[in-house]
Amino acid sequence: MFSALTRRTAGAGAGALRTLHLSTWSTVPAGPPDPILGVTEAFKADKDPRKINLGVGAYRDGQGKPYVLTSVQKAEALVDGSKPDKEYLPITGHAEFTKNAIKLAYGADSAPLKAGSIAATQSISGTGALRIGAAFLARHYPHAKVVYLPDPTWGNHIPIFRDSGFEVRKYAYYNPATIGLNFEGLKADLLTNAPEHSVVLLHACAHNPTGVDPTPEQWKEISDICKQRKLFPFFDMAYQGFASGSTSRDAFAVRHFVSEGHQIALCQSFAKNMGLYGERVGAFSLVTADPEEKARVDSQLKIIIRPMYSNPPAHGARIANTILSSPELYAEWETEVEGMAKRIIDMREKLYNVLTNDLKTPGEWGHIKSQIGMFSFTGLKKEQTVALAQKAHVYMTADGRISMAGLNSNNINYFAEAVSGAVKGTL
Repeated sequence: MFSALTRRTAGAGAGALRTLHLSTWSTVPAGPPDPILGVTEAFKADKDPRKINLGVGAYRDGQGKPYVLTSVQKAEALVDGSKPDKEYLPITGHAEFTKNAIKLAYGADSAPLKAGSIAATQSISGTGALRIGAAFLARHYPHAKVVYLPDPTWGNHIPIFRDSGFEVRKYAYYNPATIGLNFEGLKADLLTNAPEHSVVLLHACAHNPTGVDPTPEQWKEISDICKQRKLFPFFDMAYQGFASGSTSRDAFAVRHFVSEGHQIALCQSFAKNMGLYGERVGAFSLVTADPEEKARVDSQLKIIIRPMYSNPPAHGARIANTILSSPELYAEWETEVEGMAKRIIDMREKLYNVLTNDLKTPGEWGHIKSQIGMFSFTGLKKEQTVALAQKAHVYMTADGRISMAGLNSNNINYFAEAVSGAVKGTL
């Protein structure tokens, strides 16, 4: 559709008029490129055979290839063999899947789980869970719409909460001097800067992008602060099992907060720990006071979801539920998750050893081993990441974050030599 604009045209004779047609969208500005997708695009355009992409947040096997878990293949075969129909799921999704998903997160012995007071819905992976949760709090949380996010945090957290009407603020989290947790700054911000009843987003495990997590004792202090200041804990758990290799250990923070009486919100994703990236399988849940309150919360979740996407996809939820509900497949899945986590931990150990012992790279690299999960904040400066891309064909985000899953026995030495050269200024 075009709108007409009439104006006098130079050189066309006195009084000549020309009609120009402008597109309806002519005033739409170009948006900035996504920082992570931009890394992938640059990687794909590079023709050098040595190129390495450490920007993408997806697991890769020891050969750098996408990995489909054996347990997932078996579960999918069972799903396909049952010849399921293609009918719509209910608004809140696959009921058995959500029941098993929250059991995985909260633990079978969770008091609110046993009491039937956890409201839950299937979501379009972790992003969808965050969007549902932010929308629900924007409508029904009875206090000021202020959310505190760790500095830094996953980039999508900011627009999700802003688009839901929240004022977004930050609390101290990462200390670039130590390449570790700024725990004193974190406590100070939550104790003194965050107004009472603020929403606080917490990464349950494998903090993205830093790979820096609080210890169990530090989590207990954070829980106490949230209780003292009446802060609302909003957990994003995108990597359960993928951080330490143990689904129970990675759920420590969530389970501790709930045991302390916090009525948390929780977002889950099965993209990483089941490799179901494209299936978009997730869950959102809220701890309520009792089954009657849960029923009211459930009704409002449906009201939010219905005009947003109506109902979630079925196939991935059926796969995930088949694994979670089968003792044999569940045990096999847990073994595979542990194996993926161990491979990443092994890459951390190898990278540390090559940088420190073999190449004598200046600086302290212990954070490579102490960080956890898929990502690592290397401490590299922006100009060093640019040099790595331009001269060594190694791609990562400008802040020096790398996906450890992108490293393997075939490329880790080349990567370490490139990093060492960038730090020494000899690349």
